[in-house]
Amino acid sequence: MALLEIKGLQKAFKDVKAVNGVNLCISEQEIHGILGPNGAGKSTTLNCLLGLLPYDAGEVTFEDGVGIRKWSKHIGYVPQDLALYPELTARENVRFFCSLYGFKGAELHDKVEKALELVGLEDVADKKSGEFSGGMKRRLNLACGIAHSPKLIIMDEPTVGIDPQSRNRILENVKALNEAGATILYTTHYMPEVEEICSKVTIIDHGKVIATGTKSEIIGQLGSDTELTLDFGEDADVSAFTESASQMGSVHSAKTDGGKCIIKHSEDDTLLEKLMSTAHQYGLRVRSISEQEASLEEIFLDLTGKALRDGK
Repeated sequence: MALLEIKGLQKAFKDVKAVNGVNLCISEQEIHGILGPNGAGKSTTLNCLLGLLPYDAGEVTFEDGVGIRKWSKHIGYVPQDLALYPELTARENVRFFCSLYGFKGAELHDKVEKALELVGLEDVADKKSGEFSGGMKRRLNLACGIAHSPKLIIMDEPTVGIDPQSRNRILENVKALNEAGATILYTTHYMPEVEEICSKVTIIDHGKVIATGTKSEIIGQLGSDTELTLDFGEDADVSAFTESASQMGSVHSAKTDGGKCIIKHSEDDTLLEKLMSTAHQYGLRVRSISEQEASLEEIFLDLTGKALRDGK
């Protein structure tokens, strides 16, 4: 079931089309990663779907075709720029933001305490947030955005500029929220985060969606190379075998590394059989075979020609 659907979204700033016909469908209870180089249109897309920016054309609907005005209470937003009051304690910050959704009394107290416990700040709940470390502020920022138990949580670079321990804690929080039933829309510049937690990925560049789906689906759509390594032992001469392998139709490159042959290839169910037959012809015995599909970073570079850098 679609929890969020974007159709033909467009937004221009003077002559620059920041968002150019974005189509996106976020299913219930998935963790959907949004990737894109600087200036790709990610933040503008988020601002449009949150109702923070008017868009020029297109449609944004939530569960059962409802618009942002009627459905905003079900959204939790964790912005990249910290939205905290430094003179308030952690508990007071979370209580304030949660109260904006109409919660009062015992119910408000319960939600605040659960949010602080989730992010591991219950022991410092009465300390002013301005005294927190960067990682603690990020965790408090998350607690403020999710205390009202939203169905959809939108997270914009929630781990930027923090220590590895705090990053791991936030990723654990994201997975826990998802397991509890929340749908997550997650933007980041850290490829390992997307690979670790996201069930689907959308890559945006120049304001357009250029690929979307699971990692395996995107690899299938693009025909991205798989890396196959055949190990013949340190003393093996594999140069002639490597040359023959490089001539096979689905092989894009083949190189030697000591007694190993490393092959990059597109999908081919018969390739391994051909390689084994060729190895036999050269009197080579394969000791081990390992295979690794293209990394998300390699896919991103293939699609955009750019490295994914920190910053917006």
